[in-house]
Amino acid sequence: MAELIIQCPVCNKAVAWITSNKDRPFCSDRCRLLDLGEWATGNRTIPADSEHDDVTSSELNKD
Repeated sequence: MAELIIQCPVCNKAVAWITSNKDRPFCSDRCRLLDLGEWATGNRTIPADSEHDDVTSSELNKD
């Protein structure tokens, strides 16, 4: 099977998606930590879904 090559989300360097790469999808520990820092400071977020913002976990568990 051919290796999957992806781009590091931080520096765009080509990275082989292999199990021996403990930092995947990042190219290095440095890029992994930079990304973590971006999430921790709030500079990266998952976009909100206004259609489902008012749904609570109790409403999801109604059966």
